Amino acid sequence: MALDEERLNQHVQTAITDFGATAHAPLVIIGDKLGLYETLADAGPLTSSGLAEETDTAERYVREWVRSQAAGGYVTYDPETDRYSLTPEQAALLADENSPAFMVGNFRVALSAAKIESQLAEAFRTGAGVGWHEHDADLFHAIEYSWRAQYAAHLVDNWIPALDGVDTTLETGGRVADVGCGHGASTVLMAEAYPDSTFVGIDPHEPSIAAAQERAEEAGVADRVSFEVATAKSYDGASYDFVATFDAFHDMGDPVGAAAHVHDTLTSDGTWMIVELFANDSVEDNLNPMGRAAYSISTLICTPGALDQEAERVLGAQAGEAGIREAVTDGGFTRFRRAAETPLNLVFEVKP
Repeated sequence: MALDEERLNQHVQTAITDFGATAHAPLVIIGDKLGLYETLADAGPLTSSGLAEETDTAERYVREWVRSQAAGGYVTYDPETDRYSLTPEQAALLADENSPAFMVGNFRVALSAAKIESQLAEAFRTGAGVGWHEHDADLFHAIEYSWRAQYAAHLVDNWIPALDGVDTTLETGGRVADVGCGHGASTVLMAEAYPDSTFVGIDPHEPSIAAAQERAEEAGVADRVSFEVATAKSYDGASYDFVATFDAFHDMGDPVGAAAHVHDTLTSDGTWMIVELFANDSVEDNLNPMGRAAYSISTLICTPGALDQEAERVLGAQAGEAGIREAVTDGGFTRFRRAAETPLNLVFEVKP
């Protein structure tokens, strides 16, 4: 068959864009680690020499780095002055860890997940799972770095108030379980906001629980926060007023079994909040930049992790509202609604 040259060139341009993005990713992390973005935000506009001097780095490396950033639209270049700067929007994306638009952590997630590429390729051949614990340790820190800003921006101010009666319950003193807490960023944020409530963070990954305990101690909330190494199907306790699961339900090898256990550990009028990556219900509606990112990370991390567990129902990171609803209701819940959303997340309220 003859090639359509115009269509071929479009695919070539797409591949060049993706190749550039792949090569760009480690440079984003370097810029973050060395304070290059932060310095441009605080002290710019700067020449490459000025940026190198401000950050105590080598100018020849910085010159090439900042030009790559300008070519990608991450940094603004003024050819008349040969100086580089960040717009407020670029700074929110790259230099402000507290911004809900901060995206540097996502690059860390992708690169750290790719470190076990050969093991993942073998899993494609065998169908075996690849456990969370088998990933490079940097992934666990990257996940926290990636999602912490989202939780800080939305959890207390928007997501919990969107749930029926939960804010009042936590203000007056409730029992809370954070299932799949990772390094405890969400657990600590809730504990800081609701000093009269008590919290239990639950995760099957022992090193993450150790890190979460450190975070609670550093934040001064360890007297009201405890942590448990356990799965979503086996954690201890009962009569929780509120259970939360942040970007982790789709990682569970038996989400229906997990839902059933949450159902058993909630009070009769309790609430389960499930935060998931934004997704539409149909595949064709997810064929966009967000869908590509989520399907890719799901292939690298989420699906292999679920297959390493029971693999009863492997949802993947783009299960969508319908997929989450089905698993939850199969687990015994009767009330389910979308309570809030952001460009990156869907927030569901689930009640017995």
